[in-house]
Amino acid sequence: MFWRADLRRWPEFTEGMREQTSVTAGVAAWGLMTGVAMVTAGLSQLEAVLMTLLVYAGSAQLAAVPLMSAGAPLWVVLAAAFCVNLRFVVFSAHLRPYVMHLPLRQRLLTGYLTGDLSYVFFARRYHQVGHSLEEKQRQQAYLAGHCCVNYASWMGSSLLGVLLAHTIPIEWGLGFAGILALIGVGCSLATSKLRVVSAGVAGAAAVAAWALPLKLNIVVAIAAAVAFCLILEAHGPRGPRGPGGLGPTPEPPRV
Repeated sequence: MFWRADLRRWPEFTEGMREQTSVTAGVAAWGLMTGVAMVTAGLSQLEAVLMTLLVYAGSAQLAAVPLMSAGAPLWVVLAAAFCVNLRFVVFSAHLRPYVMHLPLRQRLLTGYLTGDLSYVFFARRYHQVGHSLEEKQRQQAYLAGHCCVNYASWMGSSLLGVLLAHTIPIEWGLGFAGILALIGVGCSLATSKLRVVSAGVAGAAAVAAWALPLKLNIVVAIAAAVAFCLILEAHGPRGPRGPGGLGPTPEPPRV
């Protein structure tokens, strides 16, 4: 889909790529975690690579791999993956009017490449199907731009996780992979100066209070970040601010 020249020529393609790039860190961290999880759960690197390339669904992979490792019947594995990915049935039903003019093979490819965030961005922007062929192509170009970046970031990070799985000490377990995912999600949410500052304060406080029992350092980190940001809000520069603070109100997103 995204390699078609007639889609890449529209500015919506570049716009879709740019918007998807804003959440690439979270997608890449999740893909890295999935790659590590498949190998640490018992799949060979070849099996993990093939599963990454063929399935292209992190939640289904994480649901199926433990069952496969435990020797569960095939129907149980398929049922688990099916239930986890039922949301894509809803996505497909909503996108159907937007792609029904395309040949079957292109519709199948579009469905395969469309991920959660690609769909969310598309649904937020386009509330009705384009009336003319040009409008429909612009919509396809926008979705294709999202899918291009999402596919590249997921595949690259997941395959990297498969390759690096044996270099990570086994005692770290999947908890380490989860930390990687949370770091990626946190980075993708750092969209303003105030959020970056609050993340830094929380991290520093959590490390400083590491010796506290019952993981109370997490509570200390939250309290420190909230208190510090409230002080900045109260005594920082006055003037128009956006939702993240320390800056002008951004323009509303186009929908």
